[in-house]
Amino acid sequence: MKRIRSADAEIAYEVLGSGPPVVLLHSFPMNHEIWLPAIQPLISDFRLVLPDLRGHGDSELGEGPALMEKHAADIVRIMDDAEIRRAPLVGNSIGGYAIFEFWRRFRERVSGLVLCNTRAQADTREERNTRLQSAATVLETGTEPFFASQLTRLLGKTTQYSRPDLVEGALRMMRKTSAENIAMVQRGMAARPDSLATSKTIDVPTLIITGTEDILTGVPQAEVMHQNIAGSELKIVNKAGHYSPWEQPEEIGRLLRQFLDALAPR
Repeated sequence: MKRIRSADAEIAYEVLGSGPPVVLLHSFPMNHEIWLPAIQPLISDFRLVLPDLRGHGDSELGEGPALMEKHAADIVRIMDDAEIRRAPLVGNSIGGYAIFEFWRRFRERVSGLVLCNTRAQADTREERNTRLQSAATVLETGTEPFFASQLTRLLGKTTQYSRPDLVEGALRMMRKTSAENIAMVQRGMAARPDSLATSKTIDVPTLIITGTEDILTGVPQAEVMHQNIAGSELKIVNKAGHYSPWEQPEEIGRLLRQFLDALAPR
């Protein structure tokens, strides 16, 4: 993996394939590997840039909470390092939260968006309090109880019951994230601003994806983004939870290929 310095943290990213660039941002508390099964149809024709977001995988946390403005600044540093002037951004979960902040700050660097299993709304007060309590608890009890509780919410029921290999693979990725990093990333997400107004300003081609079994950011939240982002497309993936690129990689790969081909036809 390549490594760059972004403010107070070293950020790692992978580059695969060749062709027009695409930046793919993973979900919490995973790393760039969540995208690997889904991007196989893209590698032959696109240059895929896969960061580990601050506080995840091989990337450092830096000081304090991993705020959305830090993630956005890290992404633009990666694009500069990879000599990418403008590209489509693809974000799953927290990757989508980072995209909204990136759009506010660096929209001239964006040629298209894929918002996957994410939402524009900020946390409610109750959700924020729950997230902050979770951050405190993981520091007290360690990561394994946290991961066990998260897997039942992040993965769809179909995956939980029929794909133990995917459950174990998700857990393997999660285990690369320390308790401190989990806590500080949670605090950063709790502090993120509401992006409903921001979503109304998006004027590049946008694809919205959610899963039928996503209980965190499912169809209702996807519909809100679809209604607010002019000209956006909405695709709903069967038998997929919050980690749809990991759970249904063939379908996500097909949707990404279709979208990117239309964006940069050859």
